[in-house]
Amino acid sequence: METARELDQEACYRAVLTRDARFDGRFFGCVKTTGIYCRPVCPARTPKRENMFFVVSAAAAEEAGFRACLRCRPETAPDMGAWRGTSNTVSRALALIEAGALDEGDVDALAGRLGVGERHLRRLFRQHLGAAPVSVAQTRRVLLAKALIHQTDLSMAQVALASGFGSVRRFNETFQALYGRPPSALRRRGEREALAGVRLSLPYRPPYDWDGMLAALAARGDAVEGRRWSRNLDREIDGAGGFITVEPGEKGRVSLCIEADDLRALPGALARVRRLFDLSADPEAIARDLAADPVLRPLVEARPGLRLPGRWLDEGADAPSDRLEDPRLAARAEAWRPWRAYGALHLVAAGIDVADLMENDDAKRAA
Repeated sequence: METARELDQEACYRAVLTRDARFDGRFFGCVKTTGIYCRPVCPARTPKRENMFFVVSAAAAEEAGFRACLRCRPETAPDMGAWRGTSNTVSRALALIEAGALDEGDVDALAGRLGVGERHLRRLFRQHLGAAPVSVAQTRRVLLAKALIHQTDLSMAQVALASGFGSVRRFNETFQALYGRPPSALRRRGEREALAGVRLSLPYRPPYDWDGMLAALAARGDAVEGRRWSRNLDREIDGAGGFITVEPGEKGRVSLCIEADDLRALPGALARVRRLFDLSADPEAIARDLAADPVLRPLVEARPGLRLPGRWLDEGADAPSDRLEDPRLAARAEAWRPWRAYGALHLVAAGIDVADLMENDDAKRAA
């Protein structure tokens, strides 16, 4: 995966010209003449090459002074993290930021939780995302707020609370600065069925093996009925009481409903849903890297949408994608990084016994 400094500007422009959906969420195009940043699949007329440059994250675009396109809506792009697989520290930091670590704390405290220095953390963010941690946190709040404005009938005060803004005043000031209009002006009024709870759709990058994911969650004791997963919220864990349900939506989207007695719990709950259902996985990158192993190649081709069931609570020091539960695979799995956990998952799903695999490897080395 390319970092912020290595992004191939010409290749990005070619992807924009063809509106190549494979690159949606991997980078964003900043249009100098309009001050807007867009997804590669934006249906608007493609600007001239000299009027565009490209960044790996929405935060980098907003930090540079560009505002999100109201037509292609960057908050709806699949997998907002082009950084995935590039840095374990960045991965862990972004998971904490998504859960609200910088809504009340500062970068120094975040760095402490990660066991690194503040300056080193800032350097990593600049290298991999092209933006500072505080810019990433603000962009997360703004894009979540935009999703709530477009997809729900929450009041603006409720949106501010649910998206992590400390006050309605700060919420209004941020939107006025970014979009030149109050947040209420972004809402498109329409007929919506009156339903309980906050209902959102979250993006992911297809394909997705929903049957496999739901079966795995049910097997470990999660509440799964048909194609719907549910969980009661715990005040000590989630910061609110209530419940949450998740089920497959239209292609590339997952439908979520949350009823919580404190909307400030929403960002953390969304972060846990993304982790639990592995919504930020990059199937193309995983398949490309694991296919180098002759045993894994046909397995990945047979089930390209296989995802890692995550944990609702996860304080692991390693990225979930790189965890390896069976130490017998350690030597072979070095070549699978940073997707070791996916390689092991494909072996289990195919019913391949690790002992037999290692025996075959030993026989080949002996020959």
